[in-house]
Amino acid sequence: MTEPRIPSREEVRAAYQEGEEAVLVLFDSLVGVVISLMTRMQTLEDQKAKNSSNSGKPPSSDGLKKKPKPRSLREPSGKKSGGQPGHEGHRLEMVAEPDHVEVYRVEECAHCQGSLATEGVEEVARRQVFELPPLRLEVTEHQAEIKRCGQCGETTRAEFPAEVKQQTQYGPGFRALLSYLNQGQYIPLERVSEFCEALFGQPVGEGTIILANEEIAKQVEPINAQAQQHLIETEETVHFDESGLRVAQKLHWVHVASTERVTCYHVDPKRGQEGIDRAGILPQRTGVSHHDGWPAYYTYTQATHAACNAHHLRELLFLEEQYPQEWQEPLRHLLLEIKAAVATATEQGLTALSPTQIADFEARYDQLLEQGFSLNPVPEKPPGHRGKVKQPPPKNLLDRLLLHRSAVLAFMYDFKVPFDNNQAERDIRMVKLKQKISGCFRSEAGAKTFCLIRGYLSTARKNGVGALEALRSALSGSPFLPDFSPSFPQKA
Repeated sequence: MTEPRIPSREEVRAAYQEGEEAVLVLFDSLVGVVISLMTRMQTLEDQKAKNSSNSGKPPSSDGLKKKPKPRSLREPSGKKSGGQPGHEGHRLEMVAEPDHVEVYRVEECAHCQGSLATEGVEEVARRQVFELPPLRLEVTEHQAEIKRCGQCGETTRAEFPAEVKQQTQYGPGFRALLSYLNQGQYIPLERVSEFCEALFGQPVGEGTIILANEEIAKQVEPINAQAQQHLIETEETVHFDESGLRVAQKLHWVHVASTERVTCYHVDPKRGQEGIDRAGILPQRTGVSHHDGWPAYYTYTQATHAACNAHHLRELLFLEEQYPQEWQEPLRHLLLEIKAAVATATEQGLTALSPTQIADFEARYDQLLEQGFSLNPVPEKPPGHRGKVKQPPPKNLLDRLLLHRSAVLAFMYDFKVPFDNNQAERDIRMVKLKQKISGCFRSEAGAKTFCLIRGYLSTARKNGVGALEALRSALSGSPFLPDFSPSFPQKA
């Protein structure tokens, strides 16, 4: 890019002496400098004005500076905070058969100090304290008999159980705990070792934790392959998202595909079509695919696309703040109005809006876009400019809202399509949380192991199976396998 340059005094004097045409040429060059600087200034102002409330930036990027008054995209419910009337409360309940009982006897009367040693007990006041027992690893020794044959003189040893492979080893329960702390709670290897030494008096080498993770990943890889095939074939809406991840000091991307019951992750050096192709789900999918509107997703024309309207609402908020125009706020309210109408119809047991409602919403949507385009015409190409002309943010958003109109309004046409892409964003958040807690990955193999285990744990949790139980099952050779049929609708 050529840096804008202000002419020197000598150049100005020379142009003045040459005459009117030279002065006009010099003036045009100065106008170009001003336009270039104004464009750069506007770009920087837009970057500074973006935060988690008006763009896709995460809250962590807002920093510690005082934030503007939040403009929530959620409509107020009118309910007070806390438990609602009729809500069943939860507390620590007493158990019928405690492990230990401590009895405190009454020896004398608290009023007259008379002896009560021989009096009968009328009733007992009970209080219970829940506490950890002393924690230590339980060691089981396996002994295999060895006998010598009296006829042939050869020795025979009894067989150890298949899972007992070494002279000393950790059992699947403890190894599942190691993997859970590292992969499920994102605690770094060194701190997991410190935790085990502090809690059990048993220091654990980092290599032991890594081997447990690798074994689990190997066990769950076939489960992940079946989950991928399900996400390709299911008639449910599948949500897609991607996020940056540092692997071996280089930027990689984690791609997620998920539903309410299944999660799959894929780590790749590329964010766009190459990475999506290697993830292998969207390229083969024909059903509804929900995403944030990243252009690479729309290259898969065989899929039915749905766009995240939470992103559109935040973009409209940003435009209202930085490029205010009459069409922006009404369009934001229109999207929320359609969302409310779908929710009301669903509560009434309906499966679709009436044709009249749909026609009205479509007409109002098109009218607001038309109003926006009238205020944001196609920018003219400056003389001598090569390449595509940079468009202002309002025009860019309008183009996308028109080009992908069916994806934006997909939730209105099909009640099974959510308004936003929150499912994928919740699932991808776990990857960002891992980076914040324990940092990045040293190798692609470690990142792949994490994605396999994380997808397996997410799927297990969505199906009501606890993380420790799922990990122990994997280490025992019987990983949790979701019942994809009949609870998961699939194409015939």
